[in-house]
Amino acid sequence: MITIKSKEEIDFLRKGGKRLGAILKMVAERVSPGISTRALDEFAHSLITKNSDIPSFLNYQPHGADRPYPATTCLSINEEIIHGIPNEDEKILKEGDIVGIDIGLIHEGVFLDSAITVGVGEIDESAKKLIRATREALEAGIKAARGGGNVGDIGHAIETLVKGSGFSLADGLSGHGVGRAVHEDPYVPNMGRKGEGPLLKPGMVLAIEPMLNEGTSKIKLLKDGYTYVTADGTRSAHFEHTVVITEGAPIVVTRI
Repeated sequence: MITIKSKEEIDFLRKGGKRLGAILKMVAERVSPGISTRALDEFAHSLITKNSDIPSFLNYQPHGADRPYPATTCLSINEEIIHGIPNEDEKILKEGDIVGIDIGLIHEGVFLDSAITVGVGEIDESAKKLIRATREALEAGIKAARGGGNVGDIGHAIETLVKGSGFSLADGLSGHGVGRAVHEDPYVPNMGRKGEGPLLKPGMVLAIEPMLNEGTSKIKLLKDGYTYVTADGTRSAHFEHTVVITEGAPIVVTRI
């Protein structure tokens, strides 16, 4: 069921979103060759909890999963698209890697979600283009998320931008509603047609999150039950913001 958030909930989302945006920035600034994903996860956890907020991913068990998610963050390296688990293997970042940092938190009972992809040290031109195209795809989706429109408008805007970029959208992975839970209705696909899908109403809260691959759009799920990777081993990037639908342009609550 799609929910409309109250003015009080939106106020909490604004405050929590600023906190999450700042935490993402601080974690991204820690990314460097030689650091472990475990260390980044522990840093993110400390930043969230010192403000009495709660990591929303830690111990969350989505439908169909056989165990709760075991970390505060999702840290996805190179061919990992989303949900890379940082604290099960001692993954050390290397010069030239790219890493997607996805963090969720609960502030005063409301849920927020945001992600960014950054390079580790010096990265090659293809990686730079991939990251830039994914960030631009997110901005296109946000621009299309206007009250009175439809969810399909968001996917159409993202898909249109990605066409001709040389990259592909990860098959089947999408954005979602957020605010009262980690994942809510509606499903927010990264492709679609204008005027189709649920109506965008003021007070709806969405996590818009395009994921672009260097090569094939095809994906596969690893044995850990969470990590999606590109089927051909090429790199992937991921950007995400939590937005509140209004009568006009959306409020991007996780932007700082």
